[in-house]
Amino acid sequence: MTAFEEHAETLEKHEFMLGAARGRLAVSMDILTDALVLAGQHGVYMQTVTKGRRIPRDVELMIKGIEQAKELVFSVMEELKREKQADARG
Repeated sequence: MTAFEEHAETLEKHEFMLGAARGRLAVSMDILTDALVLAGQHGVYMQTVTKGRRIPRDVELMIKGIEQAKELVFSVMEELKREKQADARG
């Protein structure tokens, strides 16, 4: 199932409120946030199982990658916002 199929209702709502590009970015941020939460929960579980030792490197890298993707998506959202404000000013 594609992201468009799986998140159709949420995409429709956000695209209606924010426009297609910003709506899709907003849904992308939600998906990335959910993935980050799951990765964090896995890291906590791994620390419990391994008696408090450090989170496995693969989980660390996964969390870092998701955080960086969120940072990039957010920067695009901010850029679109600035462009829209500039267009409104004339």
